[in-house]
Amino acid sequence: MKHTFYKYQGTGNDFVIIDNRQNIFDKNNTKLIAHLCDRRFGIGADGLILLENHEEVNFKMIYFNADGNESSMCGNGGRCITAFANFLGIINNSATFEAIDGYHNAIIEEDVIKLQMQDVKGIHNTNQYVLLDTGSPHHVKLSKGIESLDVKQEGAKIRYGKLYNQDGVNVNFVEKIDTETFTVRTYERGVENETLSCGTGVTAAAIAMHYIGETEKNCITLNTKGGNLKVSFEKQGDSYVNIWLIGPAIQVYKGDIEW
Repeated sequence: MKHTFYKYQGTGNDFVIIDNRQNIFDKNNTKLIAHLCDRRFGIGADGLILLENHEEVNFKMIYFNADGNESSMCGNGGRCITAFANFLGIINNSATFEAIDGYHNAIIEEDVIKLQMQDVKGIHNTNQYVLLDTGSPHHVKLSKGIESLDVKQEGAKIRYGKLYNQDGVNVNFVEKIDTETFTVRTYERGVENETLSCGTGVTAAAIAMHYIGETEKNCITLNTKGGNLKVSFEKQGDSYVNIWLIGPAIQVYKGDIEW
């Protein structure tokens, strides 16, 4: 039986999105999800997102990594599903939706989607890296010359290293351009490779750079291979609140596939 899907991307972080308000999709079928995300034998994506009904807010977001397993929060995915909900006519220029880490607010300004992230606290800082959770756990390392870095190899060493349990971690290599601009390259667990952009990753990078004193700005531009994102925030004691991930979210195409 043929089913309709949509392909979206947010600064190169791409997703298969399915309208699952009629419960047509088997969320326990990890092989199917991995197949749909496969770039050679399926549609191809960094992850798959289901949009579902919600009794209290506009919709519910369920996110799966490309390996077929349900994952922690995906920032760019949250921005893309907001654009998709607008396309479907579920929302107009703003939304509140539930993801795995709780409720999120979003604002649409043409092709730019602003997504409010969860507050961040419990930041762990060492001389070599910063560890924090922005909806997903992130290891942030300030580096130089990251353009020539083998992110897949170096990221995997940390993701599977002794510091972390079997769940692993996402790994971000950050290079300072100036006090309000940083370049970020991210190794994503579940994808097990570098992605062109990672929303929770650039959020983690921005907050980490502020936390360790590399910037005093509260709105930071993050350059990724897939384009530029902005992160704004407020510091409140040792925590960060009112965090917004800002950038484009684009529908690439619509198609039908059998499963």
